Amino acid sequence: MKSKDSSLNDSNYINLDIGKLTLEQLNLMLKHLPVDISFVDANDEVKYYSATDDRIFPRSPAVIGRKIQKCHPPKSVHIVEDILNKFKKGEKNSAEFWIQLGDRMIYIRYFAVWDNQGKYIGTLEVSQDITHIKKLEGERRLVQWSE
Repeated sequence: MKSKDSSLNDSNYINLDIGKLTLEQLNLMLKHLPVDISFVDANDEVKYYSATDDRIFPRSPAVIGRKIQKCHPPKSVHIVEDILNKFKKGEKNSAEFWIQLGDRMIYIRYFAVWDNQGKYIGTLEVSQDITHIKKLEGERRLVQWSE
């Protein structure tokens, strides 16, 4: 049986550094990652966030195009500014935090994103509920399906 994607011509694909995907495949991959991701461009504007079903920090489409500083509580804006300034100056490439959110442990990481010429193009935010991960012990070398 021929798959739907095999009938597509090359113009329907986005060429990546390694491989190529359709826009639909790329979007679905981002939505299925077990992390929340957001991207802020070099002008500090929110350009993207993953719309996962169980997003930790809910977002509204209204944040797209908004300055990231307007998306954080006033008491933490100075921290956001510090991170962005250090990224833009090339002083740092990542920052990480972890917080207790009710009974969940949330791990939040920020990464400076640079193009191939070394120009800062923005910041990637990755948030993950690591509650389950923190409880892991020993090894599990084979899959065990939950009932």
